[in-house]
Amino acid sequence: MTLPRSRIGMVCPYGWDTPGGVQIHIKELAEHFIAKGHEVSVIAPVSDESIELEPWLVSAGRPLAVPFNGSVARVAFGPVATSRVRQWIATNSFDLLHLHQPEVPSLSLLACWSAEGPMVGTFHTASPKQRTLLAASPILEPIIEKLTARIAVSEMARSTLKEHFQTDAVVIPNGIETAKYRHADRRAEWSSPFSIGFLGRFAEPRKGLDVLLKAFPIILKEFPHSQLFIAGPGDGTLIEKGLSPAVKGKVHFVGKLSEKEKADFLASLSVYVAPNTGGESFGIILTEAMSAGAGIIASDIPAFAEVLSHGDYGTLFNSEDSISLAREISALFKNPEGKNQKREAALVASQRYDWANVASEISDVYELALASGAGVSLASENRSRKRFRPNE
Repeated sequence: MTLPRSRIGMVCPYGWDTPGGVQIHIKELAEHFIAKGHEVSVIAPVSDESIELEPWLVSAGRPLAVPFNGSVARVAFGPVATSRVRQWIATNSFDLLHLHQPEVPSLSLLACWSAEGPMVGTFHTASPKQRTLLAASPILEPIIEKLTARIAVSEMARSTLKEHFQTDAVVIPNGIETAKYRHADRRAEWSSPFSIGFLGRFAEPRKGLDVLLKAFPIILKEFPHSQLFIAGPGDGTLIEKGLSPAVKGKVHFVGKLSEKEKADFLASLSVYVAPNTGGESFGIILTEAMSAGAGIIASDIPAFAEVLSHGDYGTLFNSEDSISLAREISALFKNPEGKNQKREAALVASQRYDWANVASEISDVYELALASGAGVSLASENRSRKRFRPNE
């Protein structure tokens, strides 16, 4: 299919200036469609409206931090956000809306409430039998039913959608710019036969840094030249204070990385570790590490096992088990040939996630959604339009 030149509105539910996989996905997807000649506008909460924003980004106001799915989500919901969303819809004459996380009480839900016409929803969350969603299902189901088409980023996210809302979705994973990682630079400060890396919001328990820190002293007993590099936003001072003297000089907090630095970081490591304990629907960092050519060890949570093809593209360890993690890292250090075989397989498999492929699949969904007829309007102006639902 070939998507005709279109005006596309994308809705981000989470704070734009807070690092996160959903925000990066939307940003790169918007840039891809703009490069293809489409007109794209993105609306998102913005914590600091004084900063310079992308020319295609519209602020919906400041977000509030609320607990969600084992993390803290920065969302916008209320009269100000509702007004800005409705104004954005009314003034842009969109052909189609792409709503991310429409089940979350934030902008995508407000947009789905407010609009009629072609709407595609992408579901990023994998949280089977989550009490909050189960309780809210009777309220959310009519909103979800308004969607013309639905995308889930993984089979786990699809299962969550089916379980909570009794509806289905096509599975299209998150995309990455594989060339950026394939052509990254190996940097000496992170590169050695025994360099271990972690990247993420390490203050969040579900990211699993504590599991890795407990495994590291075990690894040092067998491989004393090992170095652990921890990248990501947050203050590592308190964590450093709790480290034993034998470990302190071997653990390095490198801070928040730019996109270029992240690619270099992943390409430089001997082993990248993803010790997350749960709450993940996909694992975009794994696809980035695969594309960068890093040896990968990840917890065996379902989303990670799916991305790594149950061990074909990286090594899985028992989730939340530091001894299991230490054992698997040591095994990779002892068997670099086996690690390289998985690295090569992962490099080939990572092409599946390149934007050229992922955006093409999303474009096909857009074209089906556009077959529903007229463009997007405010719900109060056009309540009788019939909607085409390719997933039904």
